[in-house]
Amino acid sequence: MQTTMIVLIDNGHGRETPGKRSPDGRLREYAWTRELAQRIVGELRRRGIDAHLLTPEQADIPLRERVKRVNDICHKVGKQNVLLVSIHNNAAGADGRWHDARGFAVYTSNNAGQGSRRLAAEFYAGAKARGLTGNRATPPQGFWQASLAMCRDTKCAAVLTENLFQDNREDVAYLLSSEGKTAIADLHVNAISNYIATCEQR
Repeated sequence: MQTTMIVLIDNGHGRETPGKRSPDGRLREYAWTRELAQRIVGELRRRGIDAHLLTPEQADIPLRERVKRVNDICHKVGKQNVLLVSIHNNAAGADGRWHDARGFAVYTSNNAGQGSRRLAAEFYAGAKARGLTGNRATPPQGFWQASLAMCRDTKCAAVLTENLFQDNREDVAYLLSSEGKTAIADLHVNAISNYIATCEQR
């Protein structure tokens, strides 16, 4: 697939961000999201898609700077030619304990445009097909909406993925497994590829 779309993959949080890990310390969100982001960018490039890491640094880059990086690219090439996916792990609590909530979720902003909604729908369909939607009630459209800066303040189609729960034992085991990493990377790559294909058909 050859495309003019630029894909930006943002890995959430940094090495020094407090919390953001499993209760047993085996999973660190900053490390897991960076590994997955690199996998996703690599596979997208193999498919001929112009994909880039938005935040290759190990430090936690401030939201304002990340938003600026996205919008600078939108200004250069046109916001219709850019999409953003911000990768995270979810958490049910901030108490350092294990919880029962499980599963994948994808978010758009409350002011999301049609492109962001279509991209989020692709992610939800992929997660559902892989049995990753978990044990929580899901909105009718399949994706969540919230006032998240990476989606709210960027000018292009943008979603934020919460890739299972870092405070659920079963989810953590899956996230750290080769099977889990491959499935979640494939989910992202296929959702992005499908979205770009529908854009090119319009």
